[in-house]
Amino acid sequence: MAGVYTARASLDTVVVTADDPILTRNAHLENVPGFPAGVNPRLFLDMLRSQATRNGVDLRSGRVTRIDRVSDGAAADLPDARFVATVDRGDAVAAERVIAASWADAEYLEPLGVDLRAAGSKTYVEDDGLGRTSVEGVYAAGRIAERYHQTVIAAGHGAEVATTLIHDSAVPFYHDWVAPEGYFTDRGRDVPPGCEEVSETERRARERESMAAMREYFAEPHDERQRTHPSLVDDARGRLPEDE
Repeated sequence: MAGVYTARASLDTVVVTADDPILTRNAHLENVPGFPAGVNPRLFLDMLRSQATRNGVDLRSGRVTRIDRVSDGAAADLPDARFVATVDRGDAVAAERVIAASWADAEYLEPLGVDLRAAGSKTYVEDDGLGRTSVEGVYAAGRIAERYHQTVIAAGHGAEVATTLIHDSAVPFYHDWVAPEGYFTDRGRDVPPGCEEVSETERRARERESMAAMREYFAEPHDERQRTHPSLVDDARGRLPEDE
């Protein structure tokens, strides 16, 4: 969700993510808004990925193993880059700003010198309450920022931290909001940056498109098998045995 918000604010956005999130171990996701009877968590993740790429996110598979400052000697092609992320699969990623939104293991952030708090097997990143860390341009969202480990809270915090980043950037931004035609302009106001007015024709077209997409997503049960905790089965991906 952090990536969706930054991409919709016209910031070039790369999301690097490993392909086995903990949410895949959930049997049935029943406490997220908009799904009164719950939703298959693997389908939910598919929908989130589609939403991200639809809004312009460059979604890459891999795990970030470390992040360095460009000024520390790391090479980067982006002229304004301040950071470069080393990825275990694929090319390094240069960036002006970074949002860490991973599990509570901050080892890959240690080269930056961000303030950390150790808590047993977990290491959390300290932030100012809005996602800013002790290193300018580096933000933390979700579990690594010691927020509650719950789907809706994590998604909401990702959106909040992304909005903080957007306001810290040079991109004009008021609110990510699609308003009916005339909502601002009929009152003699300019449409604020980040907002959009759409005609009734356009609203109906988007509504039809969203309905068609939802019918397609829910036409058949998801074909990926339920996973459980990797320690419970003899399988590297933590899947249930084929005979169950």
